[in-house]
Amino acid sequence: MKQVVFYETGLPENVLQLEEVEMPTPAKGEALIRVTARNINPSDVMFVQGLYGITPKLPSSAGFEAAGVIEKSEKFLTGTRVLFTSIGTWKEYTCIPDAGLIPIPDGMSDEVACQAFVNPITAYGMLETSGLGKGGALLITAGASAWGKVVIQLAAMRGIHVIATVRRQDQKQTLLDLGATAVIDVATESVTKKVKELFPEGVDYVFDAVGGDQGAKALTCLKSGGKMLVFGLLSLEPIPLNSGILIFKNLSVEGWWLSSWWEQLSNEGIQKAIKEVFTHLMKQDVKVDIQATYPLSDFKEALIAYQKQGRTGKILLV
Repeated sequence: MKQVVFYETGLPENVLQLEEVEMPTPAKGEALIRVTARNINPSDVMFVQGLYGITPKLPSSAGFEAAGVIEKSEKFLTGTRVLFTSIGTWKEYTCIPDAGLIPIPDGMSDEVACQAFVNPITAYGMLETSGLGKGGALLITAGASAWGKVVIQLAAMRGIHVIATVRRQDQKQTLLDLGATAVIDVATESVTKKVKELFPEGVDYVFDAVGGDQGAKALTCLKSGGKMLVFGLLSLEPIPLNSGILIFKNLSVEGWWLSSWWEQLSNEGIQKAIKEVFTHLMKQDVKVDIQATYPLSDFKEALIAYQKQGRTGKILLV
């Protein structure tokens, strides 16, 4: 079988390579899966560079999220379509513990299923963590990302006011159409000034995916007693925290990671999250965008498309 692998960390275009390896054999309690679709996320690229929270055990395949079909399993019937997360999904076949597999609902395509977990469940989980309800005010960075679009749609359903930051003027209308209260182009507008115009006392919560200077500016937009959840570092720069603001406005900054949140959920909580998110995706109350699909062997072209400015949807390896 074919897999995309790296033997040293670095830029994906420099270190990833396609190689032929033997078909894996599932251990007891594992399923053999033929992988049909894989989603390229920022975490995948950071993992290959050695910049993610999980350290690669080299050599390693890339990718964390995928959809596939059961070839062999003690729990699932052969042919069952499933989605899953795992270290190294950019391969034709993989072995995954049965307990970690989520059956794909009838009518959901592989292209949607392979991106139905990480970003949608992260968006859902962060909103659940915040406890924000109708009338609440939320500022998110990286509003035009796949995660940001889902946050906006889920929050709008709950009656939460969402202000989103973007880097290009042409991204604004799309987010407004999804339900954002306001969209700020950080290249031409002041985040703090715009937020103050809309919410003079500040917002209740900030969800930050960028870090760096954008994260620092977003922090100043919180009302007294507000909280920032930090879950990404797209800028690759840490947030320069203003101690005075933290002290005198009684603010708090907390890290948020899907893996940690998911592990703390009860079985009831897991089922509730999956049901709500999948229902919205199936009914298309929440939409996910697909920019282009590439065969696994064309992963280099896929990475070029992923890095291209102006991209509005996900790049998939199928």
